[in-house]
Amino acid sequence: MTEVAVVGAGVVGLACAASLSARGFGVTVIEREARVAQGISARNSGVIHAGLYYPVGSLKAQTCVLGRERLYARAAAYAVPHRRTGKLVVAASPAEAAALTALYDRGRDNGAGALTLIDGVELERLEPRVRGDRALWSPETGIVDAYALAKSYEAEAVRHGAVVVLNTRVEALEPAHGGWRLRTVAKGGDRFALEVDVVVNSAGLGAVALFDSVGRPATPRRTLHLCKGDYFALAPALGRLTTHLVYPLPDAHGLGVHVTFDLGGRDRLGPDTAYVDRERYDVEPEKAAGFLAAARYLPELRLEHLSPDFAGLRPKLQGPDDGFVDFVIEEGTAAGVPGLVSLLGIESPGLTAAGEIGERVAALVRAVA
Repeated sequence: MTEVAVVGAGVVGLACAASLSARGFGVTVIEREARVAQGISARNSGVIHAGLYYPVGSLKAQTCVLGRERLYARAAAYAVPHRRTGKLVVAASPAEAAALTALYDRGRDNGAGALTLIDGVELERLEPRVRGDRALWSPETGIVDAYALAKSYEAEAVRHGAVVVLNTRVEALEPAHGGWRLRTVAKGGDRFALEVDVVVNSAGLGAVALFDSVGRPATPRRTLHLCKGDYFALAPALGRLTTHLVYPLPDAHGLGVHVTFDLGGRDRLGPDTAYVDRERYDVEPEKAAGFLAAARYLPELRLEHLSPDFAGLRPKLQGPDDGFVDFVIEEGTAAGVPGLVSLLGIESPGLTAAGEIGERVAALVRAVA
């Protein structure tokens, strides 16, 4: 039996473990936290993306659209809480009309579903508290309980024989006997070495550092950029502000400060995008004025309606001055590291794409097993 170690038990790593174990691979998942899905997976808005934003043919576009369909099917089959809410992308003024049309064209080419361009009157009819010149309606967008989704993948993987090891960090990764040796340390200080045929590096914020630690000359170096996104909670006194997710047009590094809500109906505004030099999760209260200005499509909002909520970090390969950078999903034979499957820069739409990424990783492992 081919033995595979998956480093990282976020939703993507667990999706990989489920796909691999279902195909008969022996799988060990190694996670540094005390529970699964406590990193990037725990700090996002839980949105199921339709596939509007990404360049046609990119891995982000492909895995988002295919992963969306897998996610809805999985949520129904495994009773994972979710809702197909639909989304409105709002052009606040006529000057943004061309950009909205371009987004519509890209989404249609990507297979994002039955998209519709609507005018301001129809927008107000759908969302009476939202104002804009026109909008793009995306019915395939939704929300999901990210933790429940991750647990469904964990349960599937374990059912097929996978082992999930928690409170354990990978200290080193080195070639050994035609495969790989992982040197690990448990939270209590105990160390052990695990030898496997294949490693799937799904370590999220630590994936680039783990990849670079291999140190082969032919291995391309990549730079991780930490991009922080803050969220503000909206005052319950506002009531249900919107019945659909409402977004502005995207900017160069994110999807814009938008209105989202969880399955309990709690409204949030965010996230923004700010490149930072270290892991931090504080929400800066002074950002509230900027969030309010960004949410100009919600004219009744006031500063007193916003309170700091939570923050997340995106493991971007795209630097602050770079254009679009795609996901990296690759097996390392060509780079001199056979049997190392690397998942680098897996940010949004990674939650939506997780099931499809898992299938692609299983295919890569099967090709080298």
